[in-house]
Amino acid sequence: MTTTRERALDAAVELVGTQGIRALTHARVDAHAGLPRGSTSNHFRTRAALLSGVAEWIAQREAGDLTAVLAQPFDDLEGFIDIFSAGIELLTGPHAVRTRARYALFLEAASDPVLFAPLRAQREGIAAWTRGLLVALGAPHPDAALHAFMAFGDGIILHRLSVDPTAPVRPSVAVAVRGCLTA
Repeated sequence: MTTTRERALDAAVELVGTQGIRALTHARVDAHAGLPRGSTSNHFRTRAALLSGVAEWIAQREAGDLTAVLAQPFDDLEGFIDIFSAGIELLTGPHAVRTRARYALFLEAASDPVLFAPLRAQREGIAAWTRGLLVALGAPHPDAALHAFMAFGDGIILHRLSVDPTAPVRPSVAVAVRGCLTA
């Protein structure tokens, strides 16, 4: 059974992901979640606490979803391309609203280290996983390859979220991965 806190967080993510960061108020979260007025503020006393809770909630939910995808075994370069493509498709397909909310929080949190901490930790985990795989796949310059590949990932995610939700993912991932593996 979903708790009041979880209902509030799910509603908050949906509000931010569909209406932007300015839509995030305690009253709107209560209304969107179908909760009695004041329920959200019982769990998150201030807007800063609510923002922090939303950031942590997104990081937790994405970590669970992405772990299931990224933990799949693969034997070769094509398998890696398939897995990374599946992760991007998950973030920009079924979880597009949550991903939009994460990007909105990234911008909001740029000057707030506390708010940014769970999002940064999640990103660092994905970066470490990706770097390890790029090394295993033979990237001659793994740090440069990592930065390029992460920037590519952000770019295709933003493109699918804002310009073309049906843009093919795998062909672009294949080009980016192969580019990262050349000298």
